[in-house]
Amino acid sequence: MARLALTPLTRRRLKRFRANSRGFWSLWIFLGLFTLSLFAEFIANDRPLYIGMEGKSYFPTLIDYTETELGGDFETLADYTSPFMHELFTEKGATVIWPLIPFSWDTVVREVAPYPAPPSALNWLGTDNDGRDITATLIYGFRISVAFGLALTLAASVIGVLAGLTQGFLGGLTDLLMQRFIEIWSGMPVLYLLIILSAVIEPTFFWLLGIMLLFSWMELVGLVRAEALRARNFDYVRAARALGLGNIRIMLRHVLPNTLVATLTMLPFVMNGSISTLTSLDYLRFGLQQSAPSLGKLLSQAKDLAVQAPWIPLSAFFTVALLLSLLVFIGEATRDAFDPRRGP
Repeated sequence: MARLALTPLTRRRLKRFRANSRGFWSLWIFLGLFTLSLFAEFIANDRPLYIGMEGKSYFPTLIDYTETELGGDFETLADYTSPFMHELFTEKGATVIWPLIPFSWDTVVREVAPYPAPPSALNWLGTDNDGRDITATLIYGFRISVAFGLALTLAASVIGVLAGLTQGFLGGLTDLLMQRFIEIWSGMPVLYLLIILSAVIEPTFFWLLGIMLLFSWMELVGLVRAEALRARNFDYVRAARALGLGNIRIMLRHVLPNTLVATLTMLPFVMNGSISTLTSLDYLRFGLQQSAPSLGKLLSQAKDLAVQAPWIPLSAFFTVALLLSLLVFIGEATRDAFDPRRGP
């Protein structure tokens, strides 16, 4: 299999990135945590990973089973946390393998009361005010926060890079009109708009992603526009025009690669802002906190339970702080690696 060929410049950048040990290890820690969160259903779930009973194998984490399929009386989906199901498994001598954390993010822990319950061997970080396991909520909340940040960052970057590239390369009236539009659009009260829409429509992942995308794409426009304005006067652009290449081909094939260097250094910081925005909206109860696991909801509870249940604010704070710090360290290492003023 042919190996990926790297240019000497790319090798130098990778070497500088690895030399920044804080950013390098932050990248691996971030990737490791996100990879683990992708398998959250196999780590924290109120469904067993495997049930071996009467010569048959069941995989509740992957497949929905009714009570009758497992030997119960009702056609409804099996509730594996109910005392009836536990008695049934014991009676039939079933082999049941549970996840490391036997609770999902929305599971109400019945074994402890009152809520919130302090950390214990059953609930490592305790429960929140609704009786839900905090460890499970953090795992699922971490995943949805990173997924939202990644999706918003990638989508906003594509739109912002293309808009900035068009402005900077074409210039003239196109640049003037687009710049005035951005100035007007950026002045829209985003938070008020979200509050109004949240009163009419229940926020979902893609609904909130679309609304935030309407305003987030402007973050990279100015940076890319400046790079395109500078690059359009270079000799290789004049040579491409002399060869008869069109504007679109010149922009995408020749100017765009030169603007990506500045763009890549900003992506971790843009993602950091996207995750902070989602957490803030959840904290204000205008985000996903009602229909999805939420770090912002834990922070919102911490406001009222800081003295009564200190494990809630501490868990939420350290998780959010760790996530955002890792992204900042990655962004700093990326910026240093792509800095043209640094030596080899």
